[in-house]
Amino acid sequence: MSAPTFPVQDAFSSSPDVSLAERASRRPVSGRRNFDLSPLLVFYEITKACDLVCLHCRACAQPAADPHELSTAESLAMIDQLAEFPEPPLLVITGGDPLKRADVFELIAHAVGQGLQTAITPSPTPLVTGDAIRRLKDAGIARMAVSIDGADAATHDVLRGVPGSFAQTQRIMADAEACGIPLQVNTTLTPASYGQLEQIAALLARHPVVLWSLFLIIPVGRATAAMRLTGEQYEAAFGRLWALSKQYPFAIKTTEGMHYRRFVLQRRQQERAQDEGMARQSARGGWAHGFPGVNDGRGVMFLSHAGLIHPSGFLPLVCGAFPFNHIVDVYQHSPIFRRLRDADALGGKCGVCEYRHLCGGSRARAYAVTGDPYAAEPDCVYVPKRCQVPL
Repeated sequence: MSAPTFPVQDAFSSSPDVSLAERASRRPVSGRRNFDLSPLLVFYEITKACDLVCLHCRACAQPAADPHELSTAESLAMIDQLAEFPEPPLLVITGGDPLKRADVFELIAHAVGQGLQTAITPSPTPLVTGDAIRRLKDAGIARMAVSIDGADAATHDVLRGVPGSFAQTQRIMADAEACGIPLQVNTTLTPASYGQLEQIAALLARHPVVLWSLFLIIPVGRATAAMRLTGEQYEAAFGRLWALSKQYPFAIKTTEGMHYRRFVLQRRQQERAQDEGMARQSARGGWAHGFPGVNDGRGVMFLSHAGLIHPSGFLPLVCGAFPFNHIVDVYQHSPIFRRLRDADALGGKCGVCEYRHLCGGSRARAYAVTGDPYAAEPDCVYVPKRCQVPL
């Protein structure tokens, strides 16, 4: 699953069915979103069908649709529930390959009509034609995310499992650019791509990319523990990303790499780019390289193709099921969601880390590696001050 992220805008402006007064009453009082009431991002896996065989696929995608996939009518009703959050989330249409569903354009148009900013993560297959991209634009898509997992076809195509995937991605990017669709690029950080970060960044600079998101492996689905880097390698990669963020115009963030926020804050403090007061505020979650404090179940919700409700696509704990449970109620009141949003309830070093409200560690990786979603982040090498032994 790719994870587009984009700036929060007025998500109510295109809704024809909600009065202006009601829209205004639903807006937050302050500029900061209350994650206890509304997620920032909702990922809807509309299908598991996909023609690729990616080695790291979270969804274990398959050529044909699952018979339990929600119907068009059910999908539209589920989207309607998303619009009932006090502050409507940003909706990411994902899969599998969303273009494997013929009704994808209808779902997007409906979501946009309900006031939901909507993005899509298509797979680089022949289904993503220039005409399909124009139809996505006409339906109101706000951003398209594509994946580049290497600086060359040899590296990228091996991970994606289909020769020609790298070239197909380049064509999709050009067509999206021609249609004026903002582009996000996702890169899975593996031992193969680790040595190519600078080359990949240079490749992205040839396109009007607005965001580069680096995915840190969670051993779930087809992804294996062997695809992970070591904690020391991740820390070294963070340093290189920090340097690249100063060199290129596009934003750089990590997905399931929450500790990059801690790294960036430390670098900013070291470089005296912030005053001491701002640094203290940031450590409580007021700033991040990415979205402040967002984590699995905290500002994030995942809806499966069958309507199962999870804290994220990488954290496969079932907290409810549509249409039997209301999506808003599950997010706000599920015991799992509630505890995931409490950084002070984390275990191990994450529970006492001074950066826990900004970072919190990947709850999905903790669960995949230890079986405990509240355990310490397995791939972070930082030792919190409260855990340091005095000299």
